[in-house]
Amino acid sequence: EAYKQRKPDMGIFIIRPKDGGKCYIQSTPDLWGVMNGALARLEGGMHPVKELQKEWSEMGPGHFTIEVLETLAYDDDESKTDYTEELTLLQMIWEERLMGEGMALYQKRLT
Repeated sequence: EAYKQRKPDMGIFIIRPKDGGKCYIQSTPDLWGVMNGALARLEGGMHPVKELQKEWSEMGPGHFTIEVLETLAYDDDESKTDYTEELTLLQMIWEERLMGEGMALYQKRLT
């Protein structure tokens, strides 16, 4: 019962080569589940960001790091269930911060 009632960690994570340059960030209401899913897609050659997938396949997983950048706390108001706006804002803040540090972002191709 406690497992059913648990709330997943929300936040934003980053995948980047150890030598820097570019990064992929994603905000999500299920941090660990989505991170694990991203790793599984990369390992399976099915990640939607083709440039990241290409580099992962060429260099191998040991060339990359994946880490949580920030977690988002749940509101004290138990009735609140949609954190889309907060997660979108968190991602925008991190994108600006990383680009300000000279980091480029892997972009998803819309093809």
